[in-house]
Amino acid sequence: MAKGNEQPGSGTAVAGVAATGAAAQTESSLFQTYARYPISLVKGKGSWLWDDQGNRYLDFMCGLAVTSLGHAPEKVGAKLKAQIDELWHVSNLFQIPGQEKAAALLTANTCADAVFFCNSGAEANEAAIKLARRYHQKVKGTGRYEVITFAQSFHGRTLATLTATGQDKVKEGFLPLPAGFVTVPLHDTAALEAAIGPNTAAIMLEMVQAEGGVHPVKPDFVHHVRKLCEEHGLLLIVDEVQTGMGRTGKLFAHEHYGIEPDIFTVAKGIGSGFPVGAMLGKGYLKDAFTAGSHATTFGGTPLASSVVIATIETMLEDHLPERAAEMGEYLMNSLRERLADNSFVKEVRGMGLLVGIECAEAVGDIVLAGQKRGILFVSAGPNVIRLLPNLYVSKEEIDEAVSLIATLIEEHVAAKNA
Repeated sequence: MAKGNEQPGSGTAVAGVAATGAAAQTESSLFQTYARYPISLVKGKGSWLWDDQGNRYLDFMCGLAVTSLGHAPEKVGAKLKAQIDELWHVSNLFQIPGQEKAAALLTANTCADAVFFCNSGAEANEAAIKLARRYHQKVKGTGRYEVITFAQSFHGRTLATLTATGQDKVKEGFLPLPAGFVTVPLHDTAALEAAIGPNTAAIMLEMVQAEGGVHPVKPDFVHHVRKLCEEHGLLLIVDEVQTGMGRTGKLFAHEHYGIEPDIFTVAKGIGSGFPVGAMLGKGYLKDAFTAGSHATTFGGTPLASSVVIATIETMLEDHLPERAAEMGEYLMNSLRERLADNSFVKEVRGMGLLVGIECAEAVGDIVLAGQKRGILFVSAGPNVIRLLPNLYVSKEEIDEAVSLIATLIEEHVAAKNA
């Protein structure tokens, strides 16, 4: 069994990993809002993680699309350590040079003209909803406030963003939900057109419904949404929290579709594991977010800004979006070839290094079996295996993951048929 003192990336993940970390053996003082696996991860490097028992895991979930540069990326770590010795936090009532530089990097490499930094994807989406409402009410004077979203979408856990989310399971026990949200089926143009009314302010869309089953949105539908926004004076909000920062093969997924959103959001991969999010928008929206209209204590602090700068610079210098496109194609083709004759697998789909394997039945047992064999991945809904390796992932690591996952699926089917 691979132990914690081995060099990251050496050897192979070994069968029989014991999921018995110390955290699983004591009573927790935490609210039990997570159904945690009984594994305590304590060290990571590149594509590999180690638990407190010395067991090694090939990481194909990246903290849910967060550690896109791999674990403990050196350049980001060096920037953060240098900033720790200088200044941790000041209020946004003062100029923060690093925040200005981070925003300039984002606007120079996207269609956006302005950035608001916050702490998470939910906060970024909350800011986007507020900006859309305030633009219509304070700038356009229309009083519009409704946001149209889509079934099976996921936009966050605040009251507004969980209401925007097109999944009922996240809303249970939180009634009454705030007004101003309408959800329609994805790719149903008639339902979308019927939902647009005098109070509609924006349409909010993911380019890939990651939590909802790894469903890329059809290009024709995206272009129709953009056209409807223009015809009806609506803002197009694109949620790039999971798809942004190179994961899909472009810096942002909407670039694949040749459209420019009015507002888009990012978190997860922009901070390499440091908590940070951002909302980006067009210049004509600046008049809506004036001084005092929106704020956050910790958004864009010197520490957060140093991490964002290092992450973006690394992605651009190493051409990681292009690498994600290449490695994503290799991963999906390898999976399709290896699983071609397996009737349990219905489809392999995705975009870049956001990949889903849709199966005929629930995959929860396969996820757990993977942990015992030294590979980490996650589901997207009950029947889809979701793979989110880091953007530096090698072909050798992909080959190992494909072999392990295919074997796990085959063993699962054999056990059910026994």
